[in-house]
Amino acid sequence: MLCIIIAIIAAIIGGIFVFIHSPAFGGKMDGERLERALRSDNYRDGRFYNIGDVGVAEKMDIGSLARMARRHLKHNGGEADISRNAFGTVAHEGDIPVKRSDSDSLDRNQDIIIWFGHSSYMLQVDGVRFLIDPVFYIASPVWFVNRPFPGVNIFSPDDIPEVDYLVITHDHWDHLDYRTVKELSPKVGKVICPLGVGAHFERWGYGAERLIELDWNETADLTGGSTVECLPSQHFSGRGLDRNPTLWASYMLRLTSGNIFISGDGGYGQHFKAIAERYPSIYLAILENGQYNELWRPIHIMPDALPVIIKELSPENVITVHHSKYALAKHPWNEPRLTEDKLFESDSLGGRSFINGNSKLIRLKIGEITQLKL
Repeated sequence: MLCIIIAIIAAIIGGIFVFIHSPAFGGKMDGERLERALRSDNYRDGRFYNIGDVGVAEKMDIGSLARMARRHLKHNGGEADISRNAFGTVAHEGDIPVKRSDSDSLDRNQDIIIWFGHSSYMLQVDGVRFLIDPVFYIASPVWFVNRPFPGVNIFSPDDIPEVDYLVITHDHWDHLDYRTVKELSPKVGKVICPLGVGAHFERWGYGAERLIELDWNETADLTGGSTVECLPSQHFSGRGLDRNPTLWASYMLRLTSGNIFISGDGGYGQHFKAIAERYPSIYLAILENGQYNELWRPIHIMPDALPVIIKELSPENVITVHHSKYALAKHPWNEPRLTEDKLFESDSLGGRSFINGNSKLIRLKIGEITQLKL
């Protein structure tokens, strides 16, 4: 009996080892990529760090994750129900408005955005196409966790046209999906990603010549005279048991028609003021709004921090994402939309204006082609 128990335990441990070393978990930095990391101000002791001390991001291991989960459940007064997308409240078929647009036959001369739910969207500006954080399947390594809400997962990689740039903000499963980017590969020109994330793409068959891998405050030239700058965010990274093995980032797309800021994930910090000082003119800020919890305040934008960020950046237009497809936190699925309602009120032109400034809200519907007026 003892031998049987030992064999079962060994089989379980072996299975877990094989699983977490499967291709979906990505690659590891070595060679020239590791040398770049060692020269980075943001890398030491084998991992990347935020600008300041962000304890919840820097100290996450299996034990701390388990303690956070227990506190999270206690804080929210109930047990997690995996059938309801981990910690979150359920959305039923039809709760979230969607519109199935034909994204595969877009006119390159149009400036548009199509949102696919959560933080996945496609920008087409100045004839250049950017696909940001596409996740068209589940947002986890296992099929029964973080499944999309019913009726919102209406696009697949087959529906996406050829894109010039695939933009990845960090390597968490709800922003970087192995199956999605593998299937998209024939349609992707180049990949823009933070330092270290390129190791995942190389393991998944993307050649090094297709990668634009950036550290914070580095820039790269793009098609048509535009550039992209990789900027800080206050978050963390990791697809497996390693903590912060790759960098996380926000971006400024410096296009000929105007600047577009992509926040990625990350809590409020002084980096937003620094970005605003560097870029006093921002046409559009695409900001995280959803999947937050008070315990995660340092690494996700809370509802009370969102107006502060909008006021500091002072963009002409605001779009919020990171909601309406998955429930990765306990708040009601529609709370991010209600937050928008509190921050923006109807104006005389039929739009919605920021109550504490001049920014306009562009409210997206999943799958709808929305025109941008650059």
